[in-house]
Amino acid sequence: MENFDVCVIGGGSSGYVAAMRAVDFKMKVLLIEKNKIGGAGLYNGALSSKTFWEISKDIANARRRLHECTGAISIKFRDILRDVNDAIFFRKIQLETHLLLLERKKPEIIRFKAGEALLLSKNEVQITGVKGKEVIWANNIILATGSRPRKLPDISIDEKTIVTSDGIESFKDFPESMVILGAGVIGCEWATIFSNFGRTNVFLIDKADRILPFEDDDVSLNIEANLEDNGVCIHRNSRLIRMEIKEGEVEYELSYKNGVNEVFRVKKALVSVGRVPNIENLGLENVGVQVTERGIIQADDTQTSIPNIYAVGDLTTDFALVNVGELEGRHAVERIVGVSDKRISYNNISTIMFLNPETAAVGINEQEAQRQKLCYKMVSLDYSLIPRAIAMRNTKGFFKMLVTNDEQMKILGMRAVGEHASSAIQAIALLISMDKGVEELAELIYPHPSIVEGIQECVRMLKGKPILKPEIFKDTLKFKDCTFSSEE
Repeated sequence: MENFDVCVIGGGSSGYVAAMRAVDFKMKVLLIEKNKIGGAGLYNGALSSKTFWEISKDIANARRRLHECTGAISIKFRDILRDVNDAIFFRKIQLETHLLLLERKKPEIIRFKAGEALLLSKNEVQITGVKGKEVIWANNIILATGSRPRKLPDISIDEKTIVTSDGIESFKDFPESMVILGAGVIGCEWATIFSNFGRTNVFLIDKADRILPFEDDDVSLNIEANLEDNGVCIHRNSRLIRMEIKEGEVEYELSYKNGVNEVFRVKKALVSVGRVPNIENLGLENVGVQVTERGIIQADDTQTSIPNIYAVGDLTTDFALVNVGELEGRHAVERIVGVSDKRISYNNISTIMFLNPETAAVGINEQEAQRQKLCYKMVSLDYSLIPRAIAMRNTKGFFKMLVTNDEQMKILGMRAVGEHASSAIQAIALLISMDKGVEELAELIYPHPSIVEGIQECVRMLKGKPILKPEIFKDTLKFKDCTFSSEE
């Protein structure tokens, strides 16, 4: 029986990073993957969908420049799909070649085996591959098997007419019409993508009165307005009664809070109601790894109920994000080695929502600050006041920053909605992790013209010395001073 210091089960983003971190420490590591290196994040997740989004944004910008003359732009779905597959193939070759060459160069350190892993004990892993079965011994095991789209028992998903995000690439052409069930991030991203292309009538089913309910009103309502301007029809306050395939199309019935029922027919449907961890057939019950009622592995700072077994990525958290999974993968290895002296902090996790416009977030928002009864100051600046946005002729969006309501003004969180949003939040994420205030931001010399100059003006507002005065620009510059009494 072959022995390893660490066995990583799953070659997606979390597992791949964990294996590479183990290599850094010269541990003998085995990486097992039953399907494809790179996982869902590469093939049916972040890379593929964001490539779709980048292309769709270019098309939308071209349409806008041409004053919505959609007839002047000819684009075929198969050409877009080819570009998406090219991007996936490029990254796939990078990861596979890197792993292959590393294994050849350091066979005593890193090994890869293709197959399905099963825990026989807390140290024994059975691998079933094309050559049959074998059992290896590992001092430590990291579970990183990822997740898959959640399916609903009352909806027959064939991944052709009614699809999850895994089935988008089965489309032969732009559907004339499509309904999306689920107004969370993934659903709103696909609504953005298909409406950007201007070839599909998009319907979005939302059981609440606004999309993205976990965000503040100003963020979600801004995104909502832009989706509707782009032709998306949002079924607000609606409940799905049924969805089924009839005569090759999708028929769905909605019930609204006002008691009205309506029936619709579209060409395609996308079910986007979250993801579920891939924990089946791992043999968790063989070793006693505890799982919650929601099907998530119970872990404390990546360590499961079995001390030498760790779980990372989508298996343990509601944060189904590549960057979170990678962070946890590295952290698990560092815990095994004993070089990590602090727990993972999720306070400065940066997220990007590929919507219209691009939306980025870090830290907490206003509704969370109010829920926690934190005293805070809030400043908001509209993109229409940023010279770079004016030059780009794209002034949709705003910056919104929350800080503690004291002299230190430590940063609690920021939302950026608009062009270059994802690039704008990185300095904020760093300062949150350092538990710093806005003074460091105030001292920076920002490039001009740039979108991030809007952050500088937000800081100036907090310090009471903005160039543009809020009392004049009441609709585009906002300041709030929020306090809670000890009795509240």
